[in-house]
Amino acid sequence: MATIIINERCFDKKFVRKLEEISGTNFHQCMQCGTCSGGCPMVDDMDVTPRRLMLLAHMGRKDLLDVAKTAWLCASCHKCEVRCPRGIDIPKTMEAIRQIKLRENENYIEPFEIPTETIKEAPQIAMISCFRKMTS
Repeated sequence: MATIIINERCFDKKFVRKLEEISGTNFHQCMQCGTCSGGCPMVDDMDVTPRRLMLLAHMGRKDLLDVAKTAWLCASCHKCEVRCPRGIDIPKTMEAIRQIKLRENENYIEPFEIPTETIKEAPQIAMISCFRKMTS
């Protein structure tokens, strides 16, 4: 894992306030115990673990969260929230990170770039769910 260097130029106070406002959670309470990552069914596909994502959010590292795919891969199964000893609603924080990015009019998936074969084979409800989650 890469070392994260904290300095004032990287801390995005506006981003942290927006994340707190949209998520309605106090992600600053995270004590970095790792139970969220330990129980996450999607952690093997994530580039940043949920524990590390919470640390980056706390540190206001929008620059690193913008390139991480973790928030987009979150299944919103709430297993991390149930296991969290502090009761932090981590899926809400993940959703807030996605919303901030989508409000900048940057889609994670461009619908017109999805191959026709995939569209024909995928269940319609899955496609609609994907569009709601990953497009603005």
